[in-house]
Amino acid sequence: MAKILNILKNDPWLEPYAPAIEGRHNDAVKKERELTATAGSLVDFANAHRYFGLHRGAGGTWTFREWAPNADAIYLIGDFSGWKALPEYRLHRAGDGLTGVWEGTFPSDAMADGQNYKMLVSWPGGSGERIPAYATRVVQDPETHIFSAQIHAPARAFRWHDADFRPDVSPLLIYECHIGMSGQEEGVATYDDFRTKVLPRIAADGYNAIQIMAIQEHPYYGSFGYHVSSFYAASSRFGSPEALKKLIDAAHTQGIAVIMDIVHSHAVKNENEGLGRLDGTPNLYFCSDPSRRNHPAWDSLCFDYGRNEVLHFLLSNCKYWLEEYHFDGFRFDGVTSMLYYDHGLGKAFGGYADYYDGGQDTDAITYLTLANKLIHAVKPHAITIAEEMSGLPGLAAPFRDGGIGFDYRMAMGIPDYWIKMLKEKKDDDWHPTSIFWELTNRRADEKTISYVESHDQALVGDKTVIFRLIDAKMYWHMMVGDNDPDVARGMALHKMIRLVTLATINGGYLNFMGNEFGHPEWIDFPREGNGWSYKYARRQWDLVDRQDLKYRFLNAFDNAMIHLVAGIHNFQALPVRKLWEKDDDQILAFMRGDYVFVFNFSPVKSFTDYGILAPGGVYSVVLSSDDPAFGGFGNIDTGVEHFTVPDPLFEPAGVARLPLYLPARTAMVLRKHGTRRPSSKKRL
Repeated sequence: MAKILNILKNDPWLEPYAPAIEGRHNDAVKKERELTATAGSLVDFANAHRYFGLHRGAGGTWTFREWAPNADAIYLIGDFSGWKALPEYRLHRAGDGLTGVWEGTFPSDAMADGQNYKMLVSWPGGSGERIPAYATRVVQDPETHIFSAQIHAPARAFRWHDADFRPDVSPLLIYECHIGMSGQEEGVATYDDFRTKVLPRIAADGYNAIQIMAIQEHPYYGSFGYHVSSFYAASSRFGSPEALKKLIDAAHTQGIAVIMDIVHSHAVKNENEGLGRLDGTPNLYFCSDPSRRNHPAWDSLCFDYGRNEVLHFLLSNCKYWLEEYHFDGFRFDGVTSMLYYDHGLGKAFGGYADYYDGGQDTDAITYLTLANKLIHAVKPHAITIAEEMSGLPGLAAPFRDGGIGFDYRMAMGIPDYWIKMLKEKKDDDWHPTSIFWELTNRRADEKTISYVESHDQALVGDKTVIFRLIDAKMYWHMMVGDNDPDVARGMALHKMIRLVTLATINGGYLNFMGNEFGHPEWIDFPREGNGWSYKYARRQWDLVDRQDLKYRFLNAFDNAMIHLVAGIHNFQALPVRKLWEKDDDQILAFMRGDYVFVFNFSPVKSFTDYGILAPGGVYSVVLSSDDPAFGGFGNIDTGVEHFTVPDPLFEPAGVARLPLYLPARTAMVLRKHGTRRPSSKKRL
């Protein structure tokens, strides 16, 4: 009798779809067996980057290989050949010529480190210059703007100092960032700039992981790194490979994990820079059916995950970034687009039937499953996160249980919920029952990354939370001492929204660079429509550093709440125990371990001796959003101990009333630290 997968045991509602779930599980088992028939293991199979591309041997000779089955001739051209197709740089078909692999071996003096090169590929009916698929360094000429591969073979290997590093991510607290726009100045910041100027801020903020966008080379800067051209090359516009390694090494020495935003969901259409028509055919790495090859929403090309050579390319890519650059894992972009033939576009996903209607791309699901298995085999402590909005069951469940194997999934409904609240609800219509349900409504067997806003909410065409709250008044009323009521409201809710989102996590929390202090500007990369300006493709760190502005208060609160949660081991695994919710009062209270989180979302009502139900004992305030250090009014006395009051009605349930003073639009965190009764001089 076949073993029943745990995912089906954990969720009886999935039983009607057991054949589909068991089928995807078995597909991955079969494909792994097929791929490893001769390699031995996935780790051994995923070595395409060591075979293909340009490599220098121990004796100094150079070897180059490329998979291009439709080609009838390939030359390496570059600085070393005067950019001409010379006979000595011609490749030949490998082996019996049936594999589609071209190769060539060249003497040590045939080329040198730092020289630029390309392939000149001929095919029946045409030819073109192409950047090798496995190029590990790609640069753009500052005058012609043409991209070329560059030989990168330094005499000395980079010296790492992180041999003993293991991510301590319980909970996982992610600082999402973009290297190029991380600088204060108008322009493109570098890996070195980030390491010396931004990384220390992140360490001080208390985050234990950074998630870096736009690492893989991409020809258009404004694509945010999501239209990748060279999958094995770290973007050269930010600096050298060694500079990126130095950044990652520095992060590790400060206890910070480094997650890479990896794009395997699609590729840029460009032929001169990317994989498009690499050997003259449109379907070398991509789907043969044009209706599936072209992504209708992203104007990009979709991989053929059913082709073993494509799996070889993508799986090896995962291994390459882990081993070569010591990344600690990946946030996979566009997973929803990969899971479904229709890319999930225009689909509501209102019930389980929507997931199993025959529209799943089983080849893509197999790839994602094998990628997760490989990543954790190469680096057992690796972190994998799926950017996925459909809510497919099992995405972040272990493979052994019938899942696809991600460690976390992005809780993409949470930022949408907050935007909807800010756009459509009046302050007195914010209901704690709705807030708590939205923040805790998730599958019990899958961990999520909760967040208020990522880079998506900061782009032109959208608004950050702080902009929705305060809008143009940010430009005129953020001075310390300016008591504008709209700014006071915005700052209060900015803090409360973040705290309640962080406090309810079951896996991790994410913040986008600058949003912790309410960065006032949107993100707009240089483009024709803005005169190719870098004005909004940067971060204004001077705002949070200035003592005369209120941004520092928001930053201080973010630091305080992050440090608080980071100091509670396995905070994300502590049960969220609801203590109190009352929509007409707009009060929410819940407990995790010894910590009680209390929120008064009312814009006008403050309460004295408001009794929430809590385990009997003594409580002290460890964090108050109303603290003057956080831009508050100081109405909550954080030095006062709070004692529960026995209530015969609730004693059988093991709880008592905890009377608290709850000012309007405030949040506080209390810690239970004793069980003694109040003295005759009771303090509340």
